[in-house]
Amino acid sequence: MDSSILIIVIGAMAAGFVQGLSGFAFALVAMSFWVWTVDPVVAAALVVFGSLIGQLLAVFSVRRGFKPRLLLPFIFGGLLGIPLGVLILPALNPDIFKAFLGVLLAVWCPVMLLAPKLPPLRFGGRIADGMVGIVGGVMGGIGGFSGVIPTLWCNLRRFEKDEQRSVIQNFNLSMQAVTLAIYIFSGIITRKMLPLFGIVAPAMLIPTLLGARLYVGISEAAFRRIVLSLLTLSGIALLASSLPKLLA
Repeated sequence: MDSSILIIVIGAMAAGFVQGLSGFAFALVAMSFWVWTVDPVVAAALVVFGSLIGQLLAVFSVRRGFKPRLLLPFIFGGLLGIPLGVLILPALNPDIFKAFLGVLLAVWCPVMLLAPKLPPLRFGGRIADGMVGIVGGVMGGIGGFSGVIPTLWCNLRRFEKDEQRSVIQNFNLSMQAVTLAIYIFSGIITRKMLPLFGIVAPAMLIPTLLGARLYVGISEAAFRRIVLSLLTLSGIALLASSLPKLLA
């Protein structure tokens, strides 16, 4: 098997499991593998496709905590942000983007882990949730990173485990579906990419379902630690892949 195909398979398996367990992070985990061998535009398309498949699988496996009043502001904001992210993608310096996001995650998430009793954020209400949705939409359009900032925000809000999972899961599902459609109609996704989609989908199937099964048995505190730890590790991985290139 070609080494690049093997890396795509391993990345899809790892990202599928993590997404099934946490409800997000497919892009962050997959990119930590694919960034070394896959063209950035192709990787962005694979991330959006893989994340969408994972969310569809998880929606049928984990259906607790669904509250439209919590979800809709994020969705409306995200739909406004996606087109902007797609416009930014061709001109974006991916290393600067990854370094900025990596610093945010690698600094703030450990603070939240080490200070679990920080008071929850209450300001802004649904307007603030919608603004966070816009940021998530922009990042989704750039490359499938739609769930990162909304996940961090839900932790700051101290949503309950099932509420947070439901918001992020359904937000990501909506964002990835719209982003994938825009990628197709704008020509970002080409026929040459289709065989890679055929590799990603089966590779992530069983790991995603396994992660979703494990999610059901974990506690609120454990889920929060898992999410924040994943965000921290993702930030470190993004910095590791971007800083050497920027410094060079």
